[in-house]
Amino acid sequence: MNQVMDVLMKRRSVRAYEEREISPEVRAEILKATLRAPTAGNMMLYSILDITDQSIKDTLAVTCDNQPFIAHAPMVWIFLADFQRWYDYFLASGVPEICAERNLTMQKPEEGDLFLACCDAMIAAQNAVVAAESFGVGSCYIGDIMEHYETHREMLNLSQYVFPIGMLVFGYPTPQQLTREYTPRFDEKFIMFENRYRQLSKIELTEMFAERQSRLPTGKSMEGITTVGQAMYLRKFSAEFSIEMRRSVREILKVWNAQ
Repeated sequence: MNQVMDVLMKRRSVRAYEEREISPEVRAEILKATLRAPTAGNMMLYSILDITDQSIKDTLAVTCDNQPFIAHAPMVWIFLADFQRWYDYFLASGVPEICAERNLTMQKPEEGDLFLACCDAMIAAQNAVVAAESFGVGSCYIGDIMEHYETHREMLNLSQYVFPIGMLVFGYPTPQQLTREYTPRFDEKFIMFENRYRQLSKIELTEMFAERQSRLPTGKSMEGITTVGQAMYLRKFSAEFSIEMRRSVREILKVWNAQ
């Protein structure tokens, strides 16, 4: 196995960290790799916030679904889908004038531009994850940064065409984290299809989830729950944080599309 494959296959989410800082040199190398990520049209439709203010970390630990380890992470980066920079450059570089000369309506960023910027940001984030892992620095994605948009918008000074699509917390893993069991993935036959997508049959879904079904926990909190689907729906999909995430994303779309 080559070194890159070794790093990718051994990576796990890390939520507990040693009392050890990440050196400026390692930070710089991680950022260097991050900025080399593939990007749509070489536009780099993202920005990154390096959160060094402990009070902001403390707030994020609460607003991002009450996860205390966020406040203790040595390095916290928020990845922003950012079309504001290009739109500002369009305005500054004479785009309104040339549109007027050519009798064109100057376009503003819309939902497709947001989605494209989200892709750019998360591709860059994954580069950061792999680079950090190569230095022995663990990481964990925090999707909950999409929640509480109004709070995060004010706290982080986000403009109209900027949305926090993902957050990464980094740190050197504790020994317990290094030896934690890897989480299994679904078999590739349920994930990769040739040429055309197809929905899985009930029999295939049962086979797909068989391993997870065999590990379904028991206990008072699981009373009446008999399948992984029921458990995941109640614990994740219909949970308060998921409902808040959907509300928050609807709000960003309103702001993004405001004229």
